[in-house]
Amino acid sequence: MSALQSAVPDTSLEAERDILFRVVNRVAIVTLNRPAALNALSHAMVRELTVLVEHCRSDNSIVALVLKGAGSKGFCAGGDVREVHRLAKNNDNRWLVFFADGYRLDYALHRFLKPVVALLDGITMGGGMGLGQGAKLRIVTERSKIAMPETRIGFLPDVGATHFLGLMPAEMALHVGLTGVTLSGADALRLQLADLCVPAEWLATFEERLQRMPHEGDLMARLRGIFEPPCNIGPRAVLTPFTQLVLRHFDRRSSVDRMVATLRQDLEREPPREVRQWLQATYDALTTHSPTMLHVTREALLRGRQMTLAECFRMELGIVKRVIEEGDFCEGVCAQLIDKDRKGRWASATLAEVRSERVRYFS
Repeated sequence: MSALQSAVPDTSLEAERDILFRVVNRVAIVTLNRPAALNALSHAMVRELTVLVEHCRSDNSIVALVLKGAGSKGFCAGGDVREVHRLAKNNDNRWLVFFADGYRLDYALHRFLKPVVALLDGITMGGGMGLGQGAKLRIVTERSKIAMPETRIGFLPDVGATHFLGLMPAEMALHVGLTGVTLSGADALRLQLADLCVPAEWLATFEERLQRMPHEGDLMARLRGIFEPPCNIGPRAVLTPFTQLVLRHFDRRSSVDRMVATLRQDLEREPPREVRQWLQATYDALTTHSPTMLHVTREALLRGRQMTLAECFRMELGIVKRVIEEGDFCEGVCAQLIDKDRKGRWASATLAEVRSERVRYFS
């Protein structure tokens, strides 16, 4: 092979890599490259990302890091829960190492001393939120679909969610964490899960602007200038009209049973169509997701508000270990992703059947 040939990247090989890495004008760009799987994270990807983050930390020629997803459909749809399910069913405890490694990576991003920019365009859920919420500049678009939908698979919002959801009012955190509701980019901005909401087409050309970024001046201001359009009209936050309903039904003092009861009461009053749709979707989530994990998630979210980030990760890992070994996780993944009948046969079929000592055990 000639020197010229060796200098030209093999695009066919690059397309097969799950993580792409390059540096543009002293800024590292890391791309999650599994678009067919909505860039879901495998354990190998977590390990490779960890190595790259450490490289960016120690390389003085790199001044910042950008995280993005390949394709137009999503930044990252989460972790590879199918693989976790397979390992757990085979009594292979490598799934626990996957979570521990993932949490260490997320924590490293939260504590990264150089600016991290996360382009949360398209679907950003679960493990994608774990990566993105560690960034100093979190950017969403009109295509963003932000969620922590873990309770529907018998799990809890993890990857630091007991910390980063705690930055919003408790009632909003409980609504987002318990129901797994999908938020728009504008909702994420309003709820402090994003810093900028920009048109997706503006992000498509960010590398051209990055090439021209000057080397002098405040770095965060220069980076923000790359991603913030000169004129930006933010889309409507779809959750805004229902703020008062969230505050009423997700009172931090209310048990999950009480939340369901107040939702049922409001539904019986024959509210206007849009309100009824919100009430019904919320009621359905709280009566079909894992009852045990709804109780556990409420406790974890409220407790996490009093904890440091490191304490939240430690709490989550303890809960995750018990939930996968003895809880509803395997059943939930089977119902949602394998059999796809969406009918989880939970260990406790209703909220009322969940005993307080069971919640304490998982929590």
